[in-house]
Amino acid sequence: MPKRSLLEIYANILEAVSEGISKPTRIMYGSNLSWIPLQKVLKSLVSEGLVMEIEASERKDKRTPKTYKITQKGENVIQYFRRAKDLLPIKEITQRTYNY
Repeated sequence: MPKRSLLEIYANILEAVSEGISKPTRIMYGSNLSWIPLQKVLKSLVSEGLVMEIEASERKDKRTPKTYKITQKGENVIQYFRRAKDLLPIKEITQRTYNY
């Protein structure tokens, strides 16, 4: 399977959060990332204002210290990314055949 670009990883995380996945571990599974890269990307998304970090003190459920919610700016980025994918003739290469 080809590697994802950083843009695709950001988009996968934004899509997961926009679908209502808010807990970090679930976001990790939904975006198919390991823990440390996920933490770095989430921190970046929060600093850019694409995702909002919600502390446990602001919620009823205190089991998870932080949850995440997408912002309007994040929703806009997802829409732009989807439109760009629709406009570009991108073909996924799943298997290559080599003739020797």
